[in-house]
Amino acid sequence: MKYYPTPSWLTIPFLIGIAVVILLLVYIATKNAPTNKKKLVTGSILAFFGVYVFYVVLAGQKGLFQQVMFPPKILLFTTLPYALFLFFVVIKLPLAQKIIEKTKLSELIRLHIFRLVGSTFIFLGIYDALPKHFAYLAGTGDVMAALSSIYVVYALKKEKTYAKKFAFAWNVFGFADILMTAILANVLTKISMDTGQMGVDTLARFPFSLIPAIAPPTIILLHVLIFRKLKNIST
Repeated sequence: MKYYPTPSWLTIPFLIGIAVVILLLVYIATKNAPTNKKKLVTGSILAFFGVYVFYVVLAGQKGLFQQVMFPPKILLFTTLPYALFLFFVVIKLPLAQKIIEKTKLSELIRLHIFRLVGSTFIFLGIYDALPKHFAYLAGTGDVMAALSSIYVVYALKKEKTYAKKFAFAWNVFGFADILMTAILANVLTKISMDTGQMGVDTLARFPFSLIPAIAPPTIILLHVLIFRKLKNIST
C-alpha cells in the first residue's frame, strides 16, 4: 500500500464526526424503543460500535488492510460483514422491527445530516491524499444529501403536497450517491493495481478506514428503510 500524507489537523474533527454519527443512531433508536427496553438499546448499540471500532483500529494497526487487492481487504473484513450483520441479523430482531415501525420517516431522513462528515473526502482531495475527481464527487454528493435532507424534512412536517415525491427523489439521489461512491472506490482500486496510479489507499488507514467500515452499510440501510416508509404513505 502506498502512503499518501494526510492533514494531521483533520483527524480530530473527523473522529468527532464519527462519534456524532454513532450518538445520533443511538439517540433515534433509543427514543423509539419501548420504554422498558431503552437502556438495553442504548447499551447494546454503544457496546457494538465500541467493539467494532476497536476491531477496525486494531486490524488496521496490525496491517490487515495494507495489501492492495481487489476487492479491497477493508471491504472484505469490515464493510461486507457489517452490512450482512445489519441486513440479516439486526433488522430481523423483533425489538429492531418495533423501533423501525415507530420511527418517523422525517427522523430517518433527518439522520442523514451526519453525511456532512463526507466533506472529509473533499479535504483529502485538496491535500492529494485521494484522487481529486473521486474526492470532490463523493464529498460533494454527501454534503448535498446532508443539506437537502433539511428541506425534505421541512416539506414533510409542513405536509406540503409535493413532500412525498420530494422525499422519494431525495432518497433516490442519496442512495445513488452512496452506491456510486462505493463502486468508484473499487474501480479506482483496480485501476491503481493495474497502472500504479493513485487509488483510495488512504481509506484503508486509520482514522479514515472508519469511513468504509461504517458509512456505506449504515447509509444504505437508512435509504432502504426510507423507501419502505414512503411505500406505506398514501399519495
